[in-house]
Amino acid sequence: MSSSPQPVVALTLGDPAGIGPELIARLMAQEELMRLANVVLVGDRWLWEEGQRIAGKTVPTVGVESLAAVRHRSDFSQPAFLEVQTVAPEQVTRGMAQAPGGKSVLKVLDQCMDAALARQVDAICFAPLNKFAMKQGGLQHEDELHHFAQHLGVTGYFCEFNTLGTLWTSRISSHVPLLDVGRYLTPERIIAATQLIYRSLQAAGVAQPRVAVAALNPHGGDGGTCGREEIDTIIPAVKTLNEQGLPIAGPFPADTIFLKARDGEFDAIVTMYHDQGQIAIKLLGFSRGVTVQGGLPVPITTPAHGTAYDIAGKGTASVEATANAFRIACRMGQSYRDGIAFH
Repeated sequence: MSSSPQPVVALTLGDPAGIGPELIARLMAQEELMRLANVVLVGDRWLWEEGQRIAGKTVPTVGVESLAAVRHRSDFSQPAFLEVQTVAPEQVTRGMAQAPGGKSVLKVLDQCMDAALARQVDAICFAPLNKFAMKQGGLQHEDELHHFAQHLGVTGYFCEFNTLGTLWTSRISSHVPLLDVGRYLTPERIIAATQLIYRSLQAAGVAQPRVAVAALNPHGGDGGTCGREEIDTIIPAVKTLNEQGLPIAGPFPADTIFLKARDGEFDAIVTMYHDQGQIAIKLLGFSRGVTVQGGLPVPITTPAHGTAYDIAGKGTASVEATANAFRIACRMGQSYRDGIAFH
């Protein structure tokens, strides 16, 4: 049986109470984007129909019985649709984080990950979800990335990447109190985070990534007068990376490193904590950002913004970040299909 030459990318509708369904309808209405992959939408039929209604779009799809059947479609000019019953309309209140919505998200994502492990799907792009709803619905981890990592059997380093256009960021610590950041600042974590984003950029099509590392302290520590973390930890980690053959630059003070990136000097910045990179990325382009789940054996992407409960159902949500997430999923999905490791 023949298979499509393009990557199979699974799309999900996200939190049923948020803007996800309309975003996916707007995305799938763009025929030029749908030609980038063999696309399959996974979710509840009523929710997909509601998303189209809110977006004012009608998107023809072809029903499939399983995710295993998607790769072998002879004609994928129209997206496939796998109906999965996860939540009833009466269980969803638009604009509210609720357990049924969170449980729905988990069920669909787990099914997509299982298909990816079975090589039936090459990448997953999910619409925005809500962590509180997911925790009410059964999520046992601090966030979706840790859930993905456990489900996919990851034992190595993993972290979120945030991207804006051609600029990517990773971080040494993430969803932890600022007071605890120092506990995560080790040469091993800096090296692992840098190696990971370097390989991931290559999988996304950047042949020779230009990666820089941010300092932790004001003015990069000022020779130790504002802290010794640069001298004792960050500089030795960068030196080790250089000795491994990776052309990593830095550390640079955090208040200027993103000016260099904005001006095109770097493809990626490794930051020391969550807001060090997130504030800069969101100021540069909040509506365009993408989150890539780094360190997983399967490419998984999503728009960097949330469920936007306040505008859910109004038909005003911008699809730009979702389209960017889909493009990255397609590129990384092709690498995954071709057997290129990026974790």
